[in-house]
Amino acid sequence: MKRTADFPRHPPPVVGFADCYTGGFVDAFHTHERAQLSIFLAGSVTVNTQDESFVLGPGQGMWLPAHVMHQATCRTDLVFQVVYVDPSFTGAELPPCKMFDVSSLMRGLVDEIIAMTFNFAMDDRMSAIARLLMEEINRAPRIADRLLFPTDLRLRRVCEAIIAQPGDCHDIDYWAREAGMARRTFTRLFQQEMGMGFATWRRRVRVVEAAARLATGQSIAEVAFDLGYDNAGSFSTMFHRTFGAVPSTLRTTASQTSRS
Repeated sequence: MKRTADFPRHPPPVVGFADCYTGGFVDAFHTHERAQLSIFLAGSVTVNTQDESFVLGPGQGMWLPAHVMHQATCRTDLVFQVVYVDPSFTGAELPPCKMFDVSSLMRGLVDEIIAMTFNFAMDDRMSAIARLLMEEINRAPRIADRLLFPTDLRLRRVCEAIIAQPGDCHDIDYWAREAGMARRTFTRLFQQEMGMGFATWRRRVRVVEAAARLATGQSIAEVAFDLGYDNAGSFSTMFHRTFGAVPSTLRTTASQTSRS
């Protein structure tokens, strides 16, 4: 089984598969009748809901409750695992749109579920594995590296444009004009909606983007240049302020994850 369309008419409450997509593939906005756990083994992907944007790389996971509208854009070739959980299954009620680092235990539990054919019976062993997986998702510390979208459609249009081109260097006056607002109105409304100033939010976009690119193996200098930094030193400083680690640490961790 490779897609939800391949499900039998009456699949077990918890079922999964492994898959891969090519870079550039866009899975347009859609929903599932079941909750979805995605674990990313290699590559990088952007997952958008109607309110948030998440950038995920190797060793990270994403939980989406049932009926949540979402879109996935493969930034590179992507290797991943998916587990679908019926909302009626015990323990399936988890926080919405949760992004987290995947533990080795979680990986093992998902491997066990995927190893089963899609018509397997949920015996005591598989039920215990699935419940433990739900507990692991619930206890996994949430990664806060997601980008919120404003409700104001003018600001949202600006934010989506910046996320699409995070290295863009247009100043705030340009973006205020793009939104059809005076600069003062733009800055006041942005602070009100987002809880931070425009410049702070754009820096956050860049470091989240940087983390995703570093995880795919791009060099620090290349990432710094593409995202509008004058040099790798200033980029590394901003990265450290956000993540509490230097960029080279993330590249090393990502490399180890992809080999495991």
